[in-house]
Amino acid sequence: MDPSGFEILQTAILLLDESGRIRFANAAAEALLGVSRRQLHGQAAAPYLADQTSFLKTPLSSPPWAWLLEIPVHQGGRYEDRLQALADQAAQRETLRNLAHEVRNPLAGLRAAAQLLDMELTRDDLHDYTRVIIEEADRLADLVTRLVSPQRQDFEPIQFNIHEICERVLALIELEFGQQLTVIRDYDASAPDIWADRDRLLQALLNVVRNAAQALTEAEAVQAPTLQLRTRILHQPVLLQGQHRLGLLLGVMDNGPGVPVALQDKVFHPLVTGRAQGSGLGLNLAQACLQQHGGVLEFDSQPGLTEFRFLLPLDRP
Repeated sequence: MDPSGFEILQTAILLLDESGRIRFANAAAEALLGVSRRQLHGQAAAPYLADQTSFLKTPLSSPPWAWLLEIPVHQGGRYEDRLQALADQAAQRETLRNLAHEVRNPLAGLRAAAQLLDMELTRDDLHDYTRVIIEEADRLADLVTRLVSPQRQDFEPIQFNIHEICERVLALIELEFGQQLTVIRDYDASAPDIWADRDRLLQALLNVVRNAAQALTEAEAVQAPTLQLRTRILHQPVLLQGQHRLGLLLGVMDNGPGVPVALQDKVFHPLVTGRAQGSGLGLNLAQACLQQHGGVLEFDSQPGLTEFRFLLPLDRP
């Protein structure tokens, strides 16, 4: 294994030998730990991990390296930011729910009036106009329903393997997009079953994966469009409800054009989208789903590499 590829990652990477000593550190690890790789080389990794809220540990069979440690830089010092973001998003959703209730009645009246008008028209060409009114009213009614209904559904956690829904989502994506993109699976087979609302988590994952597939297939400049799902165990992650003994990372990665810079600070806000045909609800509802599970949905994006990360506790609710 050539470790030079780790230099381009924002994630801090440490390669350890059998005794747990550091044999390689990338530039992100130097920056995070505040120690040069020359000083890190040969040192026991344990003392440097004591202050880290979470890290991923993957066994290797590539002597002299026995373990790969990933310390997600994005998780450091973000707990307060997450809580603030949670409060902001909850306030936005409440405002939109109130607005949706106000829109429902006049929207129903508009549709009914269009239907009555359609019955009175004698010219066939005029029916096209009333049909547009009715169809658009139905589309807006569906949008209103999606804004209101998710919060009313009962939360029903069951125990299942996360890779079951990964495979279900990929099967749907492969049916929809066919040979337009390459799918890579990078699963941690040691990941234990998770307690979660299976249907809701499946829909959240489908929203994110479909967004990635659409970005890949709609961007003409993307060479060899590739979509990757990866799972990893998180040790001592700090999520919305504090620190947990174990957590799960489910990453959705693609080599598309990335999230536009102008949208990155508000990509999880409702009704925000970079696509002409998008509703702007997919990521917002996915984030709400993760929050209901005590987890978080985060992302890093730049042209050529975007990753959305589902961070979930493995504790039983």
